Amino acid sequence: MSLPMTTESRVKKLDSEKYVEGYATLFDKPYEMYEYDGLKYYESVSSLALDDADLSVVILRYDHKGKVLARNSNHTLGVVADTRGLFVCADLTKSRAAGDLYEEIQNGLINKMSWAFKVSEESYDKENRTRKILKIAKVYDVSAVGIPASSDTDITARSYFDGVIEVEKREALARETQLLKLKINLEVLP
Repeated sequence: MSLPMTTESRVKKLDSEKYVEGYATLFDKPYEMYEYDGLKYYESVSSLALDDADLSVVILRYDHKGKVLARNSNHTLGVVADTRGLFVCADLTKSRAAGDLYEEIQNGLINKMSWAFKVSEESYDKENRTRKILKIAKVYDVSAVGIPASSDTDITARSYFDGVIEVEKREALARETQLLKLKINLEVLP
């Protein structure tokens, strides 16, 4: 699903009573993958890695296994690369298992994400022991996880009213701005 959006705004991207959003990975931010004999090894995803990636069939699961909880082909999952990373939003109303995941996210039991993908180009910085993922061929899934590879990922639940409240705040601000303009105009007139 291709979503025309800027994720910096806090407006819900899907109309859902059980809406979640977060980042499955962040760009150009190394995270620890392994530790061997006291040496740490890292991985980083380039901000250009998803430019030509196949995002045509992506599913949402828990810990990369089990039931499909949302998918982009039925418009219950949005997956898009933005300036920060791989943004994910999902409608978790379509099954009991999806609703259970929403409740676990809402209660803070699950608050991180991961993703499964196929790399088509990479490099390795031996000095810093960092694998740099330069190009992704295909994204298979995004997952809410208990223990992520990158602790910088996140997923949060937002209620229906978060979106309603956001719209009402914007409308109130627009009214206040208009009143202020009118007041200024009245004070300036002789």
